[in-house]
Amino acid sequence: MSQLFSPLTIGELTLPNRIIIAPMCQYSAINGEATDWHTIHLGQLSLSGAGLLIMEATAVSPEGRISYGDLGLWNNETQQALGKSLNAVRQYSDMPIGIQLAHAGRKASTGKPWEDLGAISPSDENGWQTIAPSALAYDEHSFEPVAMSKADIAQLITDFASAAKRADELGLDLIELHGAHGYLLHQFLSPITNKRDDEYGGNLTNRMRIVLEVFKAVRAEFNVNKPVGIRISATDWVEGGLDLEQSIVLAQALDDAGCDFIHVSTAGLSPLQQIPVEPGFQIPFATAIKKAVSMPVIAVGLITEAQQAENILKEQQADAVALARGILYNPHWPWHAAAELGATVSAPKQYLRSGPYGKLSPIK
Repeated sequence: MSQLFSPLTIGELTLPNRIIIAPMCQYSAINGEATDWHTIHLGQLSLSGAGLLIMEATAVSPEGRISYGDLGLWNNETQQALGKSLNAVRQYSDMPIGIQLAHAGRKASTGKPWEDLGAISPSDENGWQTIAPSALAYDEHSFEPVAMSKADIAQLITDFASAAKRADELGLDLIELHGAHGYLLHQFLSPITNKRDDEYGGNLTNRMRIVLEVFKAVRAEFNVNKPVGIRISATDWVEGGLDLEQSIVLAQALDDAGCDFIHVSTAGLSPLQQIPVEPGFQIPFATAIKKAVSMPVIAVGLITEAQQAENILKEQQADAVALARGILYNPHWPWHAAAELGATVSAPKQYLRSGPYGKLSPIK
């Protein structure tokens, strides 16, 4: 039996297979509110046959957005707009749907990628003042963030908890905290971006503090029977930055706190990063963390082939695999993988006739 198409239990949520659709920003919201694009996009992915769909990074406050087009979940309007898209998707798909809650910190206030604007000035109509653990800009083309006060930190935790409550009211099946790719929680974790001299800076215990506090606040507001996990960058790929050894300590602390899963990525914090990009280049980090924790570990990063994904699971390098760009390029990737590996996945009845002629169909 294919490992990729075997069930996986995360907390009390059982997935039909181990293919995870990773969060992918669409930069298509208006004032944080989901639009018809999100209905179309989520609808397409929800018919893919994957085991779980995690929605894009969703800001817990307006200034937490990466760009002015980012999705948000901070007020009744953003909640209602997202609910409209979810209700449409759920009419035709029973795929579990999660949400990634996020704050971009110093990497906020940018244009949409296809606009090639980069960082936007706080004085611009589409920009705002960014915040961060310390007043350090991402690069020479970015604007300096304001170092967060204790009151700012308390508000951030409250914002995450409030968004988690709204996610629960929307009936979402899972929450993933965004602690990766150089965004705010990652900025606290890395000694490159965290130069604080209070209880939120300095040694690793202090730098991890806000992540654990956010996790506990979110866990308290979300349905106890539904999983809460986190995505991390296990290394900054920069000398003197966050590394695997520190990330294992973080993962173990989260495991002890009741975290239900950890999604292991890398990089995104510094323009100085040196990444040895090749297929599966992040898998060793997931494997090392898997050996150190009891919660399920999701691997991600240039996983593009069915047999490659199958081997990761068979060799116990991770408990699940996540696809992002690959499933945007081929939204029926799970169908094709099932055909290659001799498995089946669920598909809408309207599509059942699409199975290859003369062959056992991978969809049912």
